[in-house]
Amino acid sequence: GLSQYSSDPRTEWDLSTYATRDQVLEAVRNLRYKGGNTFTGLALTHVLEQNLKPDAGARLEAEKLVILLTDGKSQDDANLAAQTLKNMGIEIFAIGVKNADEAELKQVASEPLELTVYNVLDFPLLSSLVGRLTQILCTRIKERSSKESADIPVNTGPQLSPTDLKISAVTSKSMHLAWSPPLSPPKKYRVVYYPSKGGTPKEVLLDGSISSLRLSNLTSHTEYLVSVFPIYDTVVGDGLRGVTSTLPLSAPRSLRVSELSHNSIRLSWKAAQGATQYLVLCSAAPDAAED
Repeated sequence: GLSQYSSDPRTEWDLSTYATRDQVLEAVRNLRYKGGNTFTGLALTHVLEQNLKPDAGARLEAEKLVILLTDGKSQDDANLAAQTLKNMGIEIFAIGVKNADEAELKQVASEPLELTVYNVLDFPLLSSLVGRLTQILCTRIKERSSKESADIPVNTGPQLSPTDLKISAVTSKSMHLAWSPPLSPPKKYRVVYYPSKGGTPKEVLLDGSISSLRLSNLTSHTEYLVSVFPIYDTVVGDGLRGVTSTLPLSAPRSLRVSELSHNSIRLSWKAAQGATQYLVLCSAAPDAAED
């Protein structure tokens, strides 16, 4: 599977899209480069939420590897998103080109760093990594597979996944989430939320016995994407997803003008709920005469 990213991640193809090596190589040759910003944290969250799911071709019993290729320093918190993936047993290889930040690559990548971090001066030099990286990836898969038990669950559904996400009590700064737990209680829930038009993903980890959460300190009048993932010892269940917008901030109402004099005006209005201060701006109307 492959996703490109700038300020907004985009899935180019899923794990289940192509069945042969030649088909994948042809897809790579036809790939159109996506320029723009470098929101690596948002991209890693996209891969977890969109690409490493059963309906995108991810097999729950298979090893999960993510290869990050970047030519710049991330403009959001890549380390937090990467740590979430690593906590779920997903191994990350980080490859930097040109202006990549090597310290950030080492933060994002899995241990041991001598096997998972690479940095080259320009794109043509990536070809020098192919042989070694292929060998290391295959070896890591074999090593990790041999350590896993054979009885990992191979399907999710209601057995391992929560249902019926409800978003309520929405204000300009907060919202309340609630969901129905799966039949098999998870060890933890991971709740991820961020503005749909781009922004740093934030996350909350909850005990598996809790099935509701109040999100606060949100931005007003903003659409948010929300995902809830159940985390088990050996698998992550399918996530619940929702979209909702916070309310705009309340405005003052009923502006009245009184007590006019040659150099003063009295203004009064009905208060805006939650306001702690008011900013009053005034200027002369266009082409105003002295009176």
